[in-house]
Amino acid sequence: MKNCLLAVAVTISIGSALPNATAQTPESVRMGCGLMTFDTVPGWGLGEDGKSVIGPTHGGVVVDKAGNVYTSANIGVFVFSPDGKVIRRFLGDEYSNIHDMEIRDEDGTEFIYGARNANAEGIKFSAETGDIVLKLPFPEESGLDLKKFNPTAITVAPNGDIILADGYASNHIFKFDKTGKYLMHFGTKGNELKQFNTAHGMTLDTRYDPPRLLICDRNHQPKGRLLHYDLDGNFIEVVITGLGMPTSASVQGDYVSVPDLHGRVVILDKSNTIMAVLGHNPDPKKARSFGVKQEDWIEGVFSGTHGSYWDNDGNLYVQDWNVSGRIIKLVRVK
Repeated sequence: MKNCLLAVAVTISIGSALPNATAQTPESVRMGCGLMTFDTVPGWGLGEDGKSVIGPTHGGVVVDKAGNVYTSANIGVFVFSPDGKVIRRFLGDEYSNIHDMEIRDEDGTEFIYGARNANAEGIKFSAETGDIVLKLPFPEESGLDLKKFNPTAITVAPNGDIILADGYASNHIFKFDKTGKYLMHFGTKGNELKQFNTAHGMTLDTRYDPPRLLICDRNHQPKGRLLHYDLDGNFIEVVITGLGMPTSASVQGDYVSVPDLHGRVVILDKSNTIMAVLGHNPDPKKARSFGVKQEDWIEGVFSGTHGSYWDNDGNLYVQDWNVSGRIIKLVRVK
């Protein structure tokens, strides 16, 4: 099983590390094992000149009902067709730097919720037009006296309540109703059992009934971990530890994908057993590194893995924290 989890098929061509934009497209790489086996799609999301079109990335990925892929870059949100062509872009300079995103169908209309760490707010906008319909600034009515507010993650409860994690500052997690009214907060910074040391990622864990919050406690010592809390902020359990630096989580069915900033994606099943490790980067100089330029990318090897999302066919889209702007499509092998 150990070899299965870490194996990456040796199908990389000599040109896999792109020496320049006109280099031959590398061959696909197979990774994972068993039910969680994937093939990369070389060149997915790149422009006709073979270069990244989105610029530096430090964000997330979501997929709408039609299979279109939304990824947040430093200069806004780009929308790709399933075959990797840019079909629209919105939220430019004014609403850039969305650190995390969740997509939700509300009475037939899809909305995206975003956490903007550098801009100290959560937002909700139309997935079709990009129009902002709700803003969530720091809630003064909480009575907290915070010197900084840096939201890193956002998710939405079944009833529409919005949960926003202040992962780069206080490590409080705030709960609002669907209109943006402050309801409560929980959590503090630290390394104790019920404390967070960078509550970096968060999603609604629908593998359970009722659903829970799945929180990525990225820098908890000695190594990062995942936690379960109920939707009222009550601690349930430590899900798993030793994950390096887990940055976010995405659930589909009984499975959850967890990007690790060290350069890999871990997939867990409903029992939270590791099913596969994807794109593992063994090079400490290129794992957890923002500065890996496109000419140094290696097909099938990640660097600063930051966001992921499943489509309806079980394929995965992965975004690296990357100076050139990297998003990877992994096709599920049936």
